[in-house]
Amino acid sequence: MTKTMHLPREACQLPPREVCLGRRRLYGERGGRVPGRELPVSQRIAADIREAIESGELPPGSLLPSERELMERYRTSKNTVGKAVSILRAQGLVSSQVGRGLFVRTPRQRLRRHHSERYQWEKNRARLDASERRKTGATEFDTGLDLSDLRFYAKYSVVDASKEIAKRFSVPTGTRMLKREYRTSSKSETSPLNIAYSYLVYDTVAKNPDLLDEKNEPWPGGTQNQLYTLGIELDRIVDELTARPPLPEEAKILDLEPGVSVLVLHKTSIDTSDRVVEFSEVILPGDRTEIVYTTKLARWES
Repeated sequence: MTKTMHLPREACQLPPREVCLGRRRLYGERGGRVPGRELPVSQRIAADIREAIESGELPPGSLLPSERELMERYRTSKNTVGKAVSILRAQGLVSSQVGRGLFVRTPRQRLRRHHSERYQWEKNRARLDASERRKTGATEFDTGLDLSDLRFYAKYSVVDASKEIAKRFSVPTGTRMLKREYRTSSKSETSPLNIAYSYLVYDTVAKNPDLLDEKNEPWPGGTQNQLYTLGIELDRIVDELTARPPLPEEAKILDLEPGVSVLVLHKTSIDTSDRVVEFSEVILPGDRTEIVYTTKLARWES
């Protein structure tokens, strides 16, 4: 049964321009600024609804008040309510159903990438026996899920290096590259956790024919073990992280609500001879991804 957010009776007993959502008192913008609450009305509406969702007062599937109801409760304009809804959509908390209204979304599988720890963890596993490497992988590290909870997709193709890719690898434009596309998802969801494109110099990878076959994915130990089979050890990984609106195809694949941005991670892997050996572009949904960095600082000399 769909739960609907109702305005309690006691709201009518509140002072003028003071309205109520659930058990919380809220203030309409015509009432002016309230000490300690300087947020714009659109942000206050979004914050109150978010609080109701996070507290469990509005569980997944709950129907939110209509646009008109919110306008009346907050004594504000249609435009302001629209901005509040846009904020909630961008945070991945609500979605609309044509002809029915706005509903609380079921929480999506979150991805928490501890890059400072993740890459060394991958390197430590690169030389383990295959039986050990098969037990878990980087996605499990990021999500806390088990291997049996995940669905894997990989597609390989041979492409000519674009000007940008060639520059990153310091190779001539048009050099043959192995392009790999990955989409890993939780079996409980239809959309992937991210979209990843990985590039390696084809002639380098071809020294191990097994690395050219997408049927060998998911490869136990991931890219660092694949490179290890070629005698390559990574020295460092450089991450470049930006945010932008998603392309239409990305929004469709990742099932993003309007207004949700994507994080774009450019990951460059450099070996111990200072050579770029792999480059990845990872498209991450902004409403359910966290990137965590820990920077160890040197102590002052006493």
